[in-house]
Amino acid sequence: MSDTAHEHAGPGHPGGADRTGPPGHPGFTFGPSALVTPANAITVARLLAAPVYVLMLVAWGASWINVVVGFFLAASDGLDGYLARRHGTTRSGAFLDPLADKAVVLGALITLAAQGHLPWLPVVLITIREVGMQAYRSWVGRRGVSIPARNSAKLKTLVQDFAVGACIIPPLAHQHGLQVAMIWFACALTLYTGAEYLLDGWRALRTTATPTP
Repeated sequence: MSDTAHEHAGPGHPGGADRTGPPGHPGFTFGPSALVTPANAITVARLLAAPVYVLMLVAWGASWINVVVGFFLAASDGLDGYLARRHGTTRSGAFLDPLADKAVVLGALITLAAQGHLPWLPVVLITIREVGMQAYRSWVGRRGVSIPARNSAKLKTLVQDFAVGACIIPPLAHQHGLQVAMIWFACALTLYTGAEYLLDGWRALRTTATPTP
């Protein structure tokens, strides 16, 4: 999921939680400075699973077990986003969630390129964009700016997942033309959404810097 689950701020006391009830109570929310939250636990688990998934791709290649594990990794991204919205978004989540997304997707794409399933050029361009946007997100965040994700960012993540799927779903494993088409489509969309994000960040920074009359 990448650019969608967490925002840089949320409700709650700066100490970590707005204790309108015990943990698990419908009114309980975590403050923006909280570290130990259900959403972050899932995000960290996804981050730690990224190198394991890479090893699975190396060991088993195109296989249904890799398809299933990849599906659950993608689904867990939606789950931690739901928990973050329900229990309060955090600054740590805003940093960790896209980092976990990048680790999973880029790890898979680089592995598949190394195995010869995907051309290197679009994978390198996607990697540069994703790493650059992660650094940019941190930079604007330190200036108190939160850039909301567009729907195109969600589509970008989905297309990247499909590009991986085209290589690991057994019936598609030898459809090299489809794999090349999917990765170039994912690359074009990734670069386009990166430009959108840069423009949105520039506008948000200008708005923040403009003094109120």
